[in-house]
Amino acid sequence: MISDLSFHGIAASWWPFAFILLAGWLPTDIWRYLGVLTSGQLDEHSPLAAISRTVATALVSAVIGQLVFYPTGAMADFSLPVRLGALGLGFVAYLTCGRRVLVGILTAEAILFAGTFFS
Repeated sequence: MISDLSFHGIAASWWPFAFILLAGWLPTDIWRYLGVLTSGQLDEHSPLAAISRTVATALVSAVIGQLVFYPTGAMADFSLPVRLGALGLGFVAYLTCGRRVLVGILTAEAILFAGTFFS
């Protein structure tokens, strides 16, 4: 019996793909499918729906905060003022253009793109 099921526990070429499937995709999709199955029976204005929207919004906000204040990878190359400017101007564009998410995202990306030339 295999006791070490960590990423480095099995030395087979297929193991990283199986690990990603078992540890990443499968648990996520189980909850996704359960959500789809139960969402048809849920009232849109119920307290449970409000709580789930609140938690989802908080998670997205946390990820955005992580990207702005504690960046890794390519985002770490931008200065904090450029990241904050992209966040703020993207949000302003979102609000002024009728709450269109794509407009806010494209504006923030344009600020980051311009920041590569002026940083």
